Amino acid sequence: MSRALAVAFAGSVFIHAAALLFLGADQAQPPARPPLLAKLVLPPKVEAAPPAPAASELVAPPVPALSPAAQTPSTRLPPVAKASMPAPSPLPVPVEPPVPAPQVEKPAKPQTGKAVLPIAARGAIRYLVIRGTQGMIVGRAEHEWEFGEGNYILRAVTETIGLAALVKPVRMEIESRGRLTPEGLRPQRFLTRRNGVPTDDTAEFDWEKREVALSRGSTRQGVEAGAQDLLSFHYQLAYLPKLEEGTTLQVATARRVENYRFQIIGEEQLETEIGVFRTLHLKTQTGTTTELWLALDHGLLPIKIRHIDRKGDIYDQIVNEMGTPEEKKNRPPAIDNRMPAGFTP
Repeated sequence: MSRALAVAFAGSVFIHAAALLFLGADQAQPPARPPLLAKLVLPPKVEAAPPAPAASELVAPPVPALSPAAQTPSTRLPPVAKASMPAPSPLPVPVEPPVPAPQVEKPAKPQTGKAVLPIAARGAIRYLVIRGTQGMIVGRAEHEWEFGEGNYILRAVTETIGLAALVKPVRMEIESRGRLTPEGLRPQRFLTRRNGVPTDDTAEFDWEKREVALSRGSTRQGVEAGAQDLLSFHYQLAYLPKLEEGTTLQVATARRVENYRFQIIGEEQLETEIGVFRTLHLKTQTGTTTELWLALDHGLLPIKIRHIDRKGDIYDQIVNEMGTPEEKKNRPPAIDNRMPAGFTP
């Protein structure tokens, strides 16, 4: 892959690989792949300030459900005697102790120190990569995430298919690893691999010093809280408050640290092979243009990503399958088996 192609990839991890490749690609459909194990059914995005959420598969690490205050069964009390000396009685009459007034339980505050996931703790999305406005399929991609025990792993693989693969066979593998915090993702390492060979497009975060080591140029640059890498920022958006008003994220590439200012285009209905999604459409420009369509009813997953390069060429990556990833032993070789040793948990 030429230097120019690699530069194009650095602009957006999901589909920039597609922008590198595809001259003279045809309409060939991708070969059949084993289906994902299960359909990924996700709840709507949780509002910013609800009561503490119940434990579910959407919480990593699992948050135990809060036990409500003990409730006393409703009991009709006997009439209360007037404030005078009770009449003498030959035998003492047992009297039930007064039932204390019920305590009004205050709404529980959200637990701190536990990261509540906006999406399922484990899942995968498959995409088709399309060049231009004529619907020319030139590639495919699969992205997986694993959230648990205070950590996260994100993986993305993009490769050419059909005639595009004959003209320019390209396979890009990307991984982001880091911590899962109440504020979202805190990346620690960003790695890439091209056609089975590790590249020098890496980033290593040092959060104690608030800096990131960038492989290109062997430089270290300061980062602010909430900074992301080229893969993690797509998923960090789901954690941001008031995203619908627009936001800015600091993103570390292999060359520099940039501010991605996201403009909100609006809410849109997006038709795909697997159904119609209600989406939030965002756009950011950093020399090239990246647009995202986030599924509002599916944890703000990126179900469509558009990259417009400096020449104006358009590459779309559109979801065609969502679900639970297969176990590694059952994954097709085109997706997993060539991951470098450092990429696997």
